Amino acid sequence: MLNRDRPNLLAILEAVERIQEYTRDIATAGQYYDTPVVLDATLMNFVVIGEMVDRLSTELKTQYSEVDWQKIKDFRNLVAHDYLGIDAEEVWQIIKDHLPKLQSDVDRIVASLPENP
Repeated sequence: MLNRDRPNLLAILEAVERIQEYTRDIATAGQYYDTPVVLDATLMNFVVIGEMVDRLSTELKTQYSEVDWQKIKDFRNLVAHDYLGIDAEEVWQIIKDHLPKLQSDVDRIVASLPENP
């Protein structure tokens, strides 16, 4: 079952990389907020991350419980259902403080999966 999770994990990594690419030249939360195309694009990729997390098997989420899968999914729901209430400062902090860890965790999980089902 875990190997069936590989495409969803790779989609998470792709969304993380897109967020990092889009925000590479942005230095502050204020600048992030004042760049609506980047704000919109990053938020859409957070939705993608949450959708892919929702598709992961219970087995994988249990095996790798050090990742707060529920919090990731909850953030997706916040972005999708309360878009206008999103605090750019909070999102900026997630990008800077939490996204690199998620990327590292997912990279590690993908590396641990068998190559072929």
